[in-house]
Amino acid sequence: MIYAEIKTEDAKGTYLAHSINSHKGRLSKGHHLTPSDINDLLMSDITTITTIRLEEHDIHEDLAAAQLGKFVSGKGVKTSLAFTGRCNIYSTEHGVFKTTPQDIDKINSVDEAITLATLSPYSVVHPDQLVATAKIIPLAAPSQALEQTKGLAQLTVHPFKRFKTGLILTRLPQTKKSVLAKTQMVVNQRLKSCANELSETTIVDHTPTAIATAINTLRKSNYDLILIFGASAIVDRQDALPKGLELSDGDIEHFGMPVDPGNLLLLGNHSGCKIIGLPGCARSPKLNGFDWILQRILAGLNVNRNTIMQMGCGGLLSEIPTRPQPREKIPSEISHNAPKVTAILLAAGQSRRMGPENKLLQKWHGKPLVKWVADNIGESQVDHTIVVTGHEAKLVQETLSQNDVEYIHNPDFADGLSTSLIKGLMAVPADSDAVLICLGDMPSINSTQLNQLIKAYDPENGAAICVPTFEGKRGNPVLWNRNFIPEMLNLKGDSGARHLLGNYPSDLQEVVMNNTSVLSDIDTPEALSTLRKTGFIK
Repeated sequence: MIYAEIKTEDAKGTYLAHSINSHKGRLSKGHHLTPSDINDLLMSDITTITTIRLEEHDIHEDLAAAQLGKFVSGKGVKTSLAFTGRCNIYSTEHGVFKTTPQDIDKINSVDEAITLATLSPYSVVHPDQLVATAKIIPLAAPSQALEQTKGLAQLTVHPFKRFKTGLILTRLPQTKKSVLAKTQMVVNQRLKSCANELSETTIVDHTPTAIATAINTLRKSNYDLILIFGASAIVDRQDALPKGLELSDGDIEHFGMPVDPGNLLLLGNHSGCKIIGLPGCARSPKLNGFDWILQRILAGLNVNRNTIMQMGCGGLLSEIPTRPQPREKIPSEISHNAPKVTAILLAAGQSRRMGPENKLLQKWHGKPLVKWVADNIGESQVDHTIVVTGHEAKLVQETLSQNDVEYIHNPDFADGLSTSLIKGLMAVPADSDAVLICLGDMPSINSTQLNQLIKAYDPENGAAICVPTFEGKRGNPVLWNRNFIPEMLNLKGDSGARHLLGNYPSDLQEVVMNNTSVLSDIDTPEALSTLRKTGFIK
């Protein structure tokens, strides 16, 4: 490429190195200058401009990005049209994304003009979810360098397959029925998040003989996957679960894993059927090593001893300031770290019940309703805010132009609230602990109330979902542990995630509020009129 400041009259056929304004409007960086553009610039008294002229060996950024996207795309992914030197790559399946970090490094080492960024390997993804982006940094890439990237890496998504799965729960005399019921429910929800479900659950005594009998019974019925959840954790290969597997004529492939939580996992095999002895932490919906194993198996990927031993890098799943000795009590001053919370502000709806007006842009005390919500979130302990737009997206963005938020557009907003919620959930940063789902038509919920929900959040002690209430009635917004996101990504139609609350009674914490704001959404002219009459303001 030839980068130079030249006379405007000589710039035909070159590309703008920087955006520039003429009397007819703005020309963006990378714009291919036409004779008409030259005339407009000259009429605007712009006599010199900085341009880039492509040489014979240069490939324009859009074409180069498209080629790179094509080079790395395997089964289960699709590419978008390249624009401004970027080609996005999306999943076409609900499954597990796979690539090799070393291969991605090879591509990014070819030439500084060529970059490829991906999700973490083995992430669970859904159709139309962004899994990678190929970006050309300058306005062109060297053709020889681009050719060198061919065959260096491949991005694939392995769809979840249907497995006939059985669960064996063991019990001791002191084991409560409620614990067994919750364990079965949590395991089944994990399977559902991977397009599967339990076919059968068997409860047996916590003895090697009883476990062996249960395994053989399930194998005779041609189960593909057998999960065993012991009444007590596996501590040794001679413990009840591994001994039961061996008594059934099965094999222990590996015990333990370099993932925390999830250390005490057992991987076995019985006549071609995978057997997993679950760690105790799998009773919680919080991410643990069992999730990694289960997701890969259900996606048809090979899981063996080597697979497990290579999970240590990134295997520390909990953000822990100091790891105490086993079974040592964590000091109180570090046991309740503030969670990192992402708010999803749903601002995409058409407001049909409000009439022709966009309810989110209606003013209350001189400020649009959606602006109230965004400001209240901004004043709370929320770390990051995602605003999902749809109907009149440009007006919503203009209204929130002074707010520090990220915008995600939902072109399918007319298909129901769930489509907007899914778009927002897909954009939640990987390091977020929880998601606060906020409605754009609830302006009177203040930052203090939002902070009450965040303060109540304690997934380790039965508060993985925090719901505000007033006089016994549940309202909005609801704070969810991020581990519920995979299940919420399967929502359909115009319903949100509230119906999932009934599935997790032991993980739900009701947070009592002191006024009706958490019950009041403004979705009709009458509701707006009532709000304006109350004079309520934070």
